[in-house]
Amino acid sequence: MSRTVTVGVDDSPESRAAAEWAAREALLRGLPLKIMYISEPTPRLLARTPLLDPDTYRHWAEQVTRESADGIRLRHPGIEVITERLTGTPADLLCEAAGFAELLVLGSRALGGLEGFMVGSVSLGVVARAERPVVLVRAGEQAADEHRMDPAGVPSAAAPFRPVVLGLDIDQADDTLMEFAFDAAARRKATLRVVHAWSEPPASFRRFAGDPELHDSLQRGQAALLSKVLQPWRQKFPDVEVIEASRCGSAPQVLVNASRDASLAVVGRRIRTKPFGARIGHVVHSALHHIAAPVAVVAHS
Repeated sequence: MSRTVTVGVDDSPESRAAAEWAAREALLRGLPLKIMYISEPTPRLLARTPLLDPDTYRHWAEQVTRESADGIRLRHPGIEVITERLTGTPADLLCEAAGFAELLVLGSRALGGLEGFMVGSVSLGVVARAERPVVLVRAGEQAADEHRMDPAGVPSAAAPFRPVVLGLDIDQADDTLMEFAFDAAARRKATLRVVHAWSEPPASFRRFAGDPELHDSLQRGQAALLSKVLQPWRQKFPDVEVIEASRCGSAPQVLVNASRDASLAVVGRRIRTKPFGARIGHVVHSALHHIAAPVAVVAHS
């Protein structure tokens, strides 16, 4: 059975933005779009909202799902739309759905601009556990936001895509992560900006700040390592323009700064098999909270 681009919806602005982004991504990939609405078990829901009877809630959930699908079909002719309504724990069911999807798309409640996201507990739980790519989209995200200005200086979805930005730890350049980022750039005919951050030596080791020769030497060495990692992927995707950016500094801050003009930011998350609970890591956490563009979190071994 063909995989889908799957989006979890409710009636929130961030959910609607996520559904629109997912529809555009499904068209880019030539895949069906699955719209999922997950109802919490009725007793738990009624405990919080005792004036809401089960029949009214079910009718409302059906209406939200149907209207979302009808709107997508109207605005994106030719896309195959599948709907599914389930009852259960949202994070659990979304993680399960991700396993059958090409990627899973969820909304994030935006605080506005680059101030960051208020990422909900469901979204964070799914990102930490899903073993397929998960994309978080902020409220207000529109198609034109992913594109450069047109010649008249007006935001336009007809203009070329802004860069896809990949935050890369060269010690963990997993094939799954690299394939996703290069493929995303290729489908958008966009530049791929690969950002690698490296740390300065401890002050007790060498006088780094006052030694420009040492800084230049380290910069050249890190840049060479990044180029070596990217070389086979440049050959596999010869039509993708790649910009290599090796920077000294904090990895989260370097990635956030490099993603200010991104159409999509891509970060990796190591799948943890040890029983330490679900974690996303500080770089992913920072990306989700401070990057305004949609953020794709790609799980890898």
